[in-house]
Amino acid sequence: MSASNLTARQSVPALRARKGGEPIVCLTAYTAPVARLLDPHVDLLLVGDSLGMVVYGLDSTLPVTLDMMIAHGAAVVRASERACVVVDLPFGSYQESKEVAFRASARVMAETGAQAVKLEGGLEMAETVAFLTARGIPVMGHVGLTPQSVNTLGGYKAVGRDAEAAERIAADACAIAEAGAFTLVIEGTMEALARRITEEVAIPTIGIGGSPACDGQVLVTDDMLGLFGAFQPKFVKRYANLGETVGEAAATYAAEVRARAFPGPEHCFGMKKAATV
Repeated sequence: MSASNLTARQSVPALRARKGGEPIVCLTAYTAPVARLLDPHVDLLLVGDSLGMVVYGLDSTLPVTLDMMIAHGAAVVRASERACVVVDLPFGSYQESKEVAFRASARVMAETGAQAVKLEGGLEMAETVAFLTARGIPVMGHVGLTPQSVNTLGGYKAVGRDAEAAERIAADACAIAEAGAFTLVIEGTMEALARRITEEVAIPTIGIGGSPACDGQVLVTDDMLGLFGAFQPKFVKRYANLGETVGEAAATYAAEVRARAFPGPEHCFGMKKAATV
């Protein structure tokens, strides 16, 4: 990555300064072609561990490895020029200790060229966030519905429905913000709770099933485009239905191949067109 490419990107300090300002636009990207298409339109590209389900067909994000995240993160960085790129730390790569988290984060930063890492958790991860940020690794936090804790949560469902749970999530958010995270994802919470957290923390919040009051929004790109059909969360708005388009295109292609209508002369090297009388 060239120096000019680096300086052209949205920076961590610039995004942190967006608190209360123009909303931050974020989408996920896992591959170079998608990153190239999204880059002109977004402020932040998140290489999420959701790639385990979206790209690899896994049942959860838990089997995703650090090597997988690094490979996809590097592809997204290579294909983008202006968006800030953040790479998820996968399950098991950072929870053991702050030192283990640093080694995983250092690999991500060095081997992908990304601008930051993202990790899930609240109070229990605050010390790790402080450790990383003090050593030059910008961190995006993630509270509320945390997919890596799916087994503890009992499934992918909205959280913070009662007062006790809401207070716990709010405390988690404040702890991560105070530890030095530059932004905070709030996922799958009651709207009032996401609004309250946004008002209470000094860093930008990015909602996904949160609140329109958040300082930004993120969606899984394949959800937004209608390419991932396993299920559609309540918080997803489909801006296109490319899954249906892809299916129709594949059906047309298959029919033309079976009818020997494709390839035609124009698709072949040196094949003469049939003479016309």
